[in-house]
Amino acid sequence: MALNLWSDVSSISNSIREDAIFVVREAGQMQGLVTTFRDAAGGNPRIGYAYNQGTVVTVAEADDLTSKAFTPSADQTLTPAEIGLQFFVTDLRAESDSPDNIRTDAARELGLAALDKIETDLITDMASLTGGTIGTAGSAITWGYVSAAIAVARYVNKSNSIPLACVVHGYQWAVLAKAASIAGATTVSATGVADEMTRSGYVAQFMGVPMYQVNAAPDTSDDFTGGVFPRDAIATDWRRQIRVEGERDASRRGTEFNMSAVYAHGVWRPARGVKMIFDATAPTS
Repeated sequence: MALNLWSDVSSISNSIREDAIFVVREAGQMQGLVTTFRDAAGGNPRIGYAYNQGTVVTVAEADDLTSKAFTPSADQTLTPAEIGLQFFVTDLRAESDSPDNIRTDAARELGLAALDKIETDLITDMASLTGGTIGTAGSAITWGYVSAAIAVARYVNKSNSIPLACVVHGYQWAVLAKAASIAGATTVSATGVADEMTRSGYVAQFMGVPMYQVNAAPDTSDDFTGGVFPRDAIATDWRRQIRVEGERDASRRGTEFNMSAVYAHGVWRPARGVKMIFDATAPTS
């Protein structure tokens, strides 16, 4: 049945919203790797506080311990912003397409557009990690560099047990995959890693760290900054989830679907993450 009434078109707004939220939550990589806050509303910044560190000393029997103040200082700030996108469905299009087509297509496009914005923001935040820098602009990524980044990340986190994630660009992943393949190797080694890269495109455990590939645009020099970091190194702060509202525009003879959301993002504990800078030129072989 074709959509031909304003009430028909507006009634699918909520379904579009639900599907768009699902796309944003489930389809991305980065949101699952960072800290997510959902306990606030409005546009007030979220301030993260860091406490001073202490040093343990040796004391003799019956010595008084020296008191040291344990005080916080403002470290990082997440500042919310509103994002939005509007689609316009004409009466003619509504009368030509089925409700399911409009609902599915609009939800998918609105969700993917929001997801692209959020994923890009979080990917960009990796360039602000301060725990160390591995690689240089224009250099080719290698397994040696990846292992070095993991080692440094474990050092700055003072732990081998804190879960880490390694994120690289899809083009960089292709370089690593070629190095792990029979064609790119002079000796056959680390067969488990090679199997996972060629079979699933995902290395379950390289030095105990999951590896993920993302496909954001490289910079103007065809370089990409990825990283190795724990969950609390980067954060996103959802203040208002995606909402979709329909609004009739009689003069244009159609309906607007207005999508908006409010969220913040940024580094949260940047000293715990290590950034990796390598070439991300499109592979040709």
